[in-house]
Amino acid sequence: MQATSQTPNLSEWLERLEQRSPEARVDLGLDRVQQVLDHLKPDLSRCVTITVGGTNGKGSCVSFLESIYRQAGHRCLAFTSPHLLVFAERFRLNGNHVEDGILAQALSAVELARGDIQLTYFEHIALAAFFLADVLEPSVLILEVGLGGRLDAVNAVDADVSIITSIDLDHQQWLGQTRSDIAREKSGIARAGRPLILAEQDPPAGMLEGLIGVGANIRRAGQQLNWQWRANRLDIQVELNDTTQLFNDLEPGIPGQHQGGNLTAAIAAVLELRSDRHVSADQIHAGVADARLPGRFQKVLDQPMCVVDVAHNPSSARSLRDQLQGYDGRSLAVFAALGDKPIEQIVKVLDDQIDHWFFAGLDTSRGLSAEQAIERIDPTTLRGSHDAVESVEQALDLALAQARTSGHVPPDRIIVFGSFLTAAAAISHLKTLQAAEHYG
Repeated sequence: MQATSQTPNLSEWLERLEQRSPEARVDLGLDRVQQVLDHLKPDLSRCVTITVGGTNGKGSCVSFLESIYRQAGHRCLAFTSPHLLVFAERFRLNGNHVEDGILAQALSAVELARGDIQLTYFEHIALAAFFLADVLEPSVLILEVGLGGRLDAVNAVDADVSIITSIDLDHQQWLGQTRSDIAREKSGIARAGRPLILAEQDPPAGMLEGLIGVGANIRRAGQQLNWQWRANRLDIQVELNDTTQLFNDLEPGIPGQHQGGNLTAAIAAVLELRSDRHVSADQIHAGVADARLPGRFQKVLDQPMCVVDVAHNPSSARSLRDQLQGYDGRSLAVFAALGDKPIEQIVKVLDDQIDHWFFAGLDTSRGLSAEQAIERIDPTTLRGSHDAVESVEQALDLALAQARTSGHVPPDRIIVFGSFLTAAAAISHLKTLQAAEHYG
């Protein structure tokens, strides 16, 4: 596919899509997507498809799958959301961003196919992913659910294997007020007669019965799927078709013991498809070790140590807390979040690990100012002190200025978290400071 002078470039396309239907707009439903898909007619018969849903852990699971298949030499296309720094992060072929010109061509193809059908921002780009899966001819297509599952655009395509990583309270205004409500929506990616890999160790009431009713072949954490950590090494056991397969001494490239379930689910999916896409045990080990995912406990600076994480709900905050425990030095937090998140719960989960909070504002329609965030919590319950700062960048500058490093044992550390937008702003700002040689 070659871009032409008549084809809008990627930046022009993204501006057009945002003006037509802002990315923050949600209008769940498959009818529009299915109509355009019928016009687009992508041929997906040459690839196997893995759909990954869940509250937390989707991105990690996708990254493990990508890395394993890359080690095995399979041509792999992944569609994920949201992105941190550049839009092209959402479309990866063999771990590399798809070129902007090709993405523009894909968006143009969807535009031609949709006619007068109105699509949301996410629906348009998901359909572009299906188009790319036709023209780029991957042997493996990995689709990350955007929101929920049952009515999410990626669910317009039948997956050969579906994965649900976790179930927790998030996006209640669209998915329901209880874990059971949310589980019903996420379970909509299951298909009759096909594997559904459930990494959730404590499924909410009714979830298993619903999956059984669909007729999915359930592979469940604690039954067919088991894992155990030994220090920083992971042992995984997967039982499929009366065969037990063991993978010992795995060293995941994505940090955190909460990755045990995500990685086990990814390996189970690979094993389910191994008759079609062979992967050896050695390739699985190598892929696990080589996996990377920006914004997940990502150490961006060494001096002072600065860690960036996208944790944005109570469950991901608990995972972040587990990784922060056991440090003897001071911890300074830069925190900024969207208004639809349970800020008081997130802060409460992490407060015993934080000595000083920098509450920062997010300049977006869904974002909160620092003062609005503080109003959501009771500052008197905070273990440490706190400041209100206009932006993530300014909060980072203050934290860097106050962090004790040189000659101080143990040194201070800075943790930045609260949303993908928070992480993106922090990473961009820290890279600018590094380029100016302010920090190493």
